[in-house]
Amino acid sequence: MRIGILTGGGDVPGLNACIKAVVNRVLDDGNRVTGIRRGWAGLFECNPDDPASIAALTVELDHATVRTIDRTGGTTLHTSRTNPERVRPSEVPAFLRAPDMGEEPRDYTDHVLRVLERLGIEALIPIGGDDTLSYALRLHHEGVPIVAIPKTMDNDVHGTDYCIGFSTAVTRSVGFIHQLRTSAGSHERIAVVEVFGRYSGETSLVSAYLSGVDRAIISEIPFDIERLARMLVEDKRSNPSNYAMMTISEGATLGEGSLVQAGPVDAYGHRKLGGIGQVTGELLKELTGEGIVYQQLGYLMRSGNPDSLDLMVAINFAVMAADLAVDRSFGRMVALRNGIYTNVPLTVTKEGAKRVNVAELYDVEQYRPKVRHVDGQPMFLS
Repeated sequence: MRIGILTGGGDVPGLNACIKAVVNRVLDDGNRVTGIRRGWAGLFECNPDDPASIAALTVELDHATVRTIDRTGGTTLHTSRTNPERVRPSEVPAFLRAPDMGEEPRDYTDHVLRVLERLGIEALIPIGGDDTLSYALRLHHEGVPIVAIPKTMDNDVHGTDYCIGFSTAVTRSVGFIHQLRTSAGSHERIAVVEVFGRYSGETSLVSAYLSGVDRAIISEIPFDIERLARMLVEDKRSNPSNYAMMTISEGATLGEGSLVQAGPVDAYGHRKLGGIGQVTGELLKELTGEGIVYQQLGYLMRSGNPDSLDLMVAINFAVMAADLAVDRSFGRMVALRNGIYTNVPLTVTKEGAKRVNVAELYDVEQYRPKVRHVDGQPMFLS
């Protein structure tokens, strides 16, 4: 069997280890692996009639090719946010262009199916988050044999308690928060730390819970800036070092306001998030007269090597996905549920939204983690 593998969406630590483990597992059973470069863009932009195009956008993966890739972060296959079922005319490669394309996005799934057939790919293992896996689900409905692996530092793919990248993102965040205490304390300021999290505030919540910051704002609950300001001033005054710290999800909203977004809408209907921390910091300075330290952690959360937990999950997810593919058990996603490795129908990814359990884990009035009990909770409080 020839198995294709790709990575889509934002990079996270552990992807290379996952790719390597898939390759080593399936090759040992006499199968072959084609790496698809740049996620779904690799299939969409590939001209199946042009050998040079195929060579540029795919790579044969063997033991020698992947031998050392797990020693670094990121993804050796590269990645993109391309969605082949919604492509703007300006993004269509020359060989697919028509004389009058208009301005509306088009669906190029038929072309992707032709490319998969030309490449001889009999099973496909996409590694990605909600957006990447939403197109994997589309291909599944089109009859493509799919085994999916969930990754995203937001940890918000429905159907699994854990996604590759989450542990490292939290580990990085906790480390940076503690380092920022020195500057916040030295200057006696209020520190506002913005972390990733479009729809789920789990990264903000867990980072705050583990680092012991004063307040945590999450995506699920709109916040009142005046109430937050009063609390942080009290936190600062009660601290012998005369500073306070808070985390905030990039997807947080002020009152009934909207998300802080910038740039054009991407192929999945999203605009780039980021800046709510800065807006919050400026408002806090206005309301309190206190000095503010604003730090957007951003890409630092997902850069570099994975921690041991992400490395373990990435490798184990890969082994499970490889076995499912070789056994021809398709339309599945590997997962962790209740601390147990398992697999679930790929369709589960669209059966709901994975969010923070606010009732159990968050104090809405005090804007801080409030883990009422741990007994019976998932390991990652997700």
